[in-house]
Amino acid sequence: MAEHIADRFRFRPATSATVPVFEEVRALFTNLAEELDELLPAGREKAVAFTELETAHFWANAAIARGSDQ
Repeated sequence: MAEHIADRFRFRPATSATVPVFEEVRALFTNLAEELDELLPAGREKAVAFTELETAHFWANAAIARGSDQ
């Protein structure tokens, strides 16, 4: 298997260094989601905004996990 593929899909357990960062990022995204939920009218656009927020949270977590490799 190519190394770049193996690296993308390997398991990266949380560490004592990454857990607080994951928690802080989760809190920031949660706070933003709560604010947006209050401000935005219901509808497709709000649903898409939340989907993209979840996507951004996913990639932020990936950056934390993968960044600990370096």
